[in-house]
Amino acid sequence: MSRFTRSAAVLTLSASTLASLPALAGDELHYNQISLRAEVSQEVARDKMIVTLYTESQNTDPAKLAAEITTTLNTALGQAREVKAVTLRQGSRNSYPIYDNKNQKITGWRERAELRLESADFPALSKLTGELLNTLKMGSMDFAIADTTRKTSEDALLKEAVAAFKARAQLATDALGGKGYKIVNLNFNTNGYPQPYARGGMMMKAAMADSAPTPEVEAGTSQVNMSADGVIEVLQ
Repeated sequence: MSRFTRSAAVLTLSASTLASLPALAGDELHYNQISLRAEVSQEVARDKMIVTLYTESQNTDPAKLAAEITTTLNTALGQAREVKAVTLRQGSRNSYPIYDNKNQKITGWRERAELRLESADFPALSKLTGELLNTLKMGSMDFAIADTTRKTSEDALLKEAVAAFKARAQLATDALGGKGYKIVNLNFNTNGYPQPYARGGMMMKAAMADSAPTPEVEAGTSQVNMSADGVIEVLQ
């Protein structure tokens, strides 16, 4: 009786081992797989100009202060809307109390409101900025890459990155004496698109003073990179 029990246990173990074989086959090992990386780059022009102007004042009466700031801002908005090539965005607007020397009693209020101007037409925006500086103050002048330009450059870089990866894959295949290869996976990463490049407000205000001509603006370029990281399997 005990001999029969031991035989049954052996048979059960063998059946369990056989049942696990399909799982091992489905998780088969892949040989001749190589990780590769290819990089391409492109100089992209900063073709969007961003100017931030602001008005700031103080008054003992917060209501009068708000009305003054609103009037100044509305006048500037009306003037800016006349320039069709410029996109207008109202920035932040903040009001805060002013205290006495002992920091105990409110003696007045200060308020600041911003106006953000964007355009690909640098001369038009430079001219408008110079005119608005009669009533507003310069916060900053920035340069960035426009969305449409970014998409165009990304599409071009993607094609170049794929071609560069395929060339490197073929080089590795030839070096290993393979008959060909297949791509197991491929990922793309892009970097180099800049945050807006700011120029100092005081410097630009001086350059755009009434006594000076509208300055020539040179935004420059940014080097944008795209990498293609992937794995290929070399076929023997």
